Amino acid sequence: MGLQVDVRKLDLFNQMAKEGSGTVADNLGQLTGLNASVHTSQINFLDIADVKTHIGTEKRVGIFVELNEPPYGYVLFMLDPADSKRLAGAMMGGMGDPSEGSGFSDMEQSAMQEIGNIMTSAFIDGWANVLDTTIDMGTPNFVFGPASGIVDKMGGWPESELVFVIDSQITVEDGDLGMTVYTFPELESLVSLIQNIDLDTDVAADTNAGDVL
Repeated sequence: MGLQVDVRKLDLFNQMAKEGSGTVADNLGQLTGLNASVHTSQINFLDIADVKTHIGTEKRVGIFVELNEPPYGYVLFMLDPADSKRLAGAMMGGMGDPSEGSGFSDMEQSAMQEIGNIMTSAFIDGWANVLDTTIDMGTPNFVFGPASGIVDKMGGWPESELVFVIDSQITVEDGDLGMTVYTFPELESLVSLIQNIDLDTDVAADTNAGDVL
């Protein structure tokens, strides 16, 4: 399949990626009761061997969700462990005591998985509206460890030399809490969807139509 895309449609996709990240920031703000915003959002084409280098090796909490329909691939939320505990506590609403040490209790893991479910639903529903399709997703998975190892846990990488990565850094006011959203769609499936975007699409309206909170 050819990978050529009308530059106007590529611009619409770029808007869609940024709007989707903005929706995640809005939902994160609602979960924490604080203002959250997209600090940076960029699109990269990386050699598969460079993905781990891009993500780094520091210990992180990762919540990843597999997309079961085009554009396939994964959505990955990466957080500092301390930020994850704060988010889990906010989600639990005071139910259950925070686990001691650097580990995570079953309740904290479940809370983070639910946060991943909320965030991915908002993100992917907006994409589906713009692309005029449905995108079914799997169950969120919780992983705690070196960031590059979280990528190994995801598995199922496409058989291609390049990986398409949307990398959005989202921070809560004063930078006290943040997360990075990595989206790894399969390139050919994504291009096929982008080619079908209507040039008259109102990206902001369609993306926000998927809000779930």
